[in-house]
Amino acid sequence: MARLAIHIDGGYVSNVAKSAGVWVDFELLSARVAATIRETTEEPLDLIRTYYYDCLPHQSASPTPEEEERLRNKSRFFNGLRGLPNYALREGRLKLQGVDHRGVPIFQQKRVDLMMGLDIARLAAKGQVTHTALLSGDSDLIPAVEAAQQEAVIVWLVHGVQGAASELKLLADNRILLDERFLRAVERRRG
Repeated sequence: MARLAIHIDGGYVSNVAKSAGVWVDFELLSARVAATIRETTEEPLDLIRTYYYDCLPHQSASPTPEEEERLRNKSRFFNGLRGLPNYALREGRLKLQGVDHRGVPIFQQKRVDLMMGLDIARLAAKGQVTHTALLSGDSDLIPAVEAAQQEAVIVWLVHGVQGAASELKLLADNRILLDERFLRAVERRRG
């Protein structure tokens, strides 16, 4: 039986979805990605786990009410993900890099790409997956993709219309476009 792991860069998917005006239901997203891949395989495909990588929002030394609210909302969201079947949350750290020319803070995720790359390579090396789906656009993941492919894992890149490194697109075995139509099919129902 074919086995699939899905790796979601939460910041990347959130940005893609935000540009389409969509609030994503991540349980539906995993199911839809798995179903799309399942359509192409000649044997049954089992989704073993979805890994979600992201950071909690920045908190200043004296958090503003807005910062506290963002933290509460994101913590609630993370707790919801933890409650999903076969979901694993991997938390990185957000680091303040400075401010731009307008005085707007610049933040950078730390550990997220490394954790994602290690998970991809580890699952492949242990023979635990035959397929891996990567919802990201970051070229930093190329070595992990190459390591998975060396273990005969089929790599699926699920990417937005823009914002995915061309080298990563070329390297992936297959691609799924995370366009507005796909996103609307996994939109979170409000209320």
